Amino acid sequence: MKTRRLSNILVPTVALAIGMGAVSCMKYEKKANTSTSGTTTMVCDNTFENIFEQEVDVFEYQYPDAHILVRYATQQEAFDSLFTMNTRTIVAARDITEAERKALKAKYKNERNANVNVRSAMIAVDAVALIVNPKNSCEKLTVGEVADIVGGRTTEWNQLEPNGKGNIRVVIDQTGSSLATYLTDSLLHGERLGPNVYGAGSIPEVFKLVEENPEAIGVLGVSWITSDMDSADMSTDKLAESVLNDSPVEGATLSDRIKVLKIFREDEFRAYKPYQQYIFEGSYPLFRQIYMITTAPTSNVAGGFYSFVTGPIGQKIIMKTGIMPARVNIQQVELPER
Repeated sequence: MKTRRLSNILVPTVALAIGMGAVSCMKYEKKANTSTSGTTTMVCDNTFENIFEQEVDVFEYQYPDAHILVRYATQQEAFDSLFTMNTRTIVAARDITEAERKALKAKYKNERNANVNVRSAMIAVDAVALIVNPKNSCEKLTVGEVADIVGGRTTEWNQLEPNGKGNIRVVIDQTGSSLATYLTDSLLHGERLGPNVYGAGSIPEVFKLVEENPEAIGVLGVSWITSDMDSADMSTDKLAESVLNDSPVEGATLSDRIKVLKIFREDEFRAYKPYQQYIFEGSYPLFRQIYMITTAPTSNVAGGFYSFVTGPIGQKIIMKTGIMPARVNIQQVELPER
């Protein structure tokens, strides 16, 4: 297992700061740049770090002459890197727009005299999960109640639960992250987050703060709370062996170290946890799409990695993380009890 992997969900925040600065110091023997050999860099939205560590590990295991150096950053920083041509591949929680696509192609033509094909693909659907301390009496929320909480209109637990105690403290990774953008755009319709929303600095810190504080409610992607991140703790060879064969992979289960809240729409009676089956069928209401965008040709290693992630093996890795791959066989998804 490479040292860039988060070996445990409770690693100190400083560990997440080891991005391109540390990785770029690695020295690799120069190999011909083909779809399965050579070195490339990319920028990934840091809320998807645990997913792409596994994608990179398996790709490099399968193709030992390939090296993918990943910098984890905010979504805006990822797009800035793409538009300034500092990287050819990014992963983000939104697709590139048609206007951005045309502008990027023109920039390559004007500044580098190069004709590029800007490719993008939805690679997964990520459920946005809400977690609380097991001592918290709250079990489920409507989408409207979630909006009132993150918008600062509901600030005390007794406004939601008769036995609720204390002030509601909403914890996200960073107030400028793609998760924050999801909350403001999809739940608050452009309004600002409430003063009760705090940036913990990293997603592992969100998990840790909720474990330690009965009044906190955490917002994070579901892949960070799946059964102690079993696949993230596997050795690279075991992880690779589990996805490089023809057998289907099992869906992930949720960690029991925290309480995952059930969420439901106001016009429905049944609430759902963010299991893969409910993401697939649209029953779980809080979700966002994940996109991979590249200007790399198919003939080099960046293009090869793009094809890997969007192909069967890359999609099986995504399946193991607990989110919903874009390409999925519904028979692979385990339907848990509601």
